[in-house]
Amino acid sequence: MTLSSWIAELLLISLTGAHGLHRFPENFVIAKRNDRNPVTLTCRTASSEPVTWKMDGEEVGFDDYLEKDGKNLIVQEIEEPFLGEYTCWTGEEKLSSTYLLQEAEVDEEIECRAKSYDCNFTCSWNHRGFKALRYGLGQECTKGQESCNWVSSSNRHQFVLSHALSPYAEERTMLEVTVEATDNLHFFRRTKSFYLRDIIVPDSPHIVRCQKVDQKLNVTVGPPSSWSTPHSFFSLEHEIQYVFRDDGMIQSSLSTLIPREISKLRVRSRDSLTLSEWSHPSLSAFALYMLSCVLTCLQCSLVCRIYDFFMTSPVCLFTYLWFRKGSVSI
Repeated sequence: MTLSSWIAELLLISLTGAHGLHRFPENFVIAKRNDRNPVTLTCRTASSEPVTWKMDGEEVGFDDYLEKDGKNLIVQEIEEPFLGEYTCWTGEEKLSSTYLLQEAEVDEEIECRAKSYDCNFTCSWNHRGFKALRYGLGQECTKGQESCNWVSSSNRHQFVLSHALSPYAEERTMLEVTVEATDNLHFFRRTKSFYLRDIIVPDSPHIVRCQKVDQKLNVTVGPPSSWSTPHSFFSLEHEIQYVFRDDGMIQSSLSTLIPREISKLRVRSRDSLTLSEWSHPSLSAFALYMLSCVLTCLQCSLVCRIYDFFMTSPVCLFTYLWFRKGSVSI
């Protein structure tokens, strides 16, 4: 292959990707893989005038693969050279447009998560090959009906969906989420059914305070701000993870009373009724102190250096030595 032909082929590939579909076309037909049955494309017009068919802007020629049936076009061979946008024309007037797409085989699953039992939850699908993506909730979307309210987003791979389930009633109906994706050649659809309680993952909780109680440390944990209220009804179970100061051993406890001789701790939460998936752990006490020092440094002067501040601030220096050397008991 010569250099000029290689560059021409590279430009062709780049232009093909650049002109891929970035939104769903109004009309499209899906052809299944390895299906030898022909596909009929309809020219939607009431005119009695003869029509001309074009594919991707170029007038089609009729042969063994493309046949004309009145105003309709029959595609006999469903292969990549015959996939794309078909338009029918009367003179210079475009009457209708239909995309012929082929069903794609993709392994990625839909992932959904709810931070609480409130009205919204998020779903994501991480395949990067498709430019147009949309989500739908309910059987209308599962069946591909026109009544489906599709949701799209500027963040193409993460969507926020809303449901009408009561957070106080027993959940009897599964949610059905459908994702559809397309480029200029292929089409993908997948549906996932689940109960809302099965996708609950709370946000990270926060440590309110630590109080000495005899030889123990009583840790008060606050629920995340995104968690459902009232908290007396939507209760959370907390697990405290801590590191012993002497030997660095890591332990965890479902009790709020933990040993005092520790160097750092953090906490995570889950729904205590359904035993949902655990949240991400909160920042450790050590990390919170360090973050506080850094923020104070940034506030004191736009040009100060963090290192200098650590060395000159008694509070931050003491905190650093406290956790670094473990010489001070909590």
